Amino acid sequence: MFKDQLQQFGLTKTQSAVMDFLFEFGEAKARDIAKSINQPRGVVYKAMEELLALELVEKIEKTKEVARFRATHPRALEKILESKEREISQNKKIFEEVLPSLVSNYNLTINRPGVKFYEGAEGMEKILDDTLTTQTEILLFINTDSLNEEEKFKEINAEYKRKRIRRGVKKRILRVGKKPEMAFGTSDDRYDAITEIKYLEKTNFPFKSDVQIYDGKISHQIIDGANIISILIEDKNIYAMNKAWFEMLWEIATI
Repeated sequence: MFKDQLQQFGLTKTQSAVMDFLFEFGEAKARDIAKSINQPRGVVYKAMEELLALELVEKIEKTKEVARFRATHPRALEKILESKEREISQNKKIFEEVLPSLVSNYNLTINRPGVKFYEGAEGMEKILDDTLTTQTEILLFINTDSLNEEEKFKEINAEYKRKRIRRGVKKRILRVGKKPEMAFGTSDDRYDAITEIKYLEKTNFPFKSDVQIYDGKISHQIIDGANIISILIEDKNIYAMNKAWFEMLWEIATI
């Protein structure tokens, strides 16, 4: 009746057959279950011990009688799903930790850039959080005036700035546009200590995006109304090229 579904929950083929039998016929002796599901008695006894450990089956023992078994309430199956969810969560965490090394090795052997593409505010926050794992300073090229027209940018950027200050991640920023009268002096010494800003005082650059260069990676953030896109590229040559043009512009920019 339910063998296929029980296997999808994570039970083995024999465990599922045992549970299916007990759900249909109630309590029974192990030898009768083995005969009914056409499995060797030893195999069924092993599956029964596993089901007892999972608290999906209970053992009924009476004096001078052979032990019988019956299924516990089907709700007990939720524990299996919860266990799988915890395992998946843990495996995902391990995957995220090992992924940078895997990508690095892959790029070295295949010589192919790794590219990730995200849509929406959540994806942008994910890539911004990645910049805070950098082992190098962050180089940022940004059209601040244009992006500040976007309320979502100001919201995301404010939270990102707080995180960067807490972690003490250094950043050099090239801002396109007119230099404000109060160019620095953020009233936050912690921010000023980890941030250098220069300006390229050009006009007519309406692009609503920025580029962050760090740790062998390039990330692009674009916000234009409901259009929120983030791109992350991992490639030593693309990184080196972008870092080179940033340094050239940094030399000619004004403080």
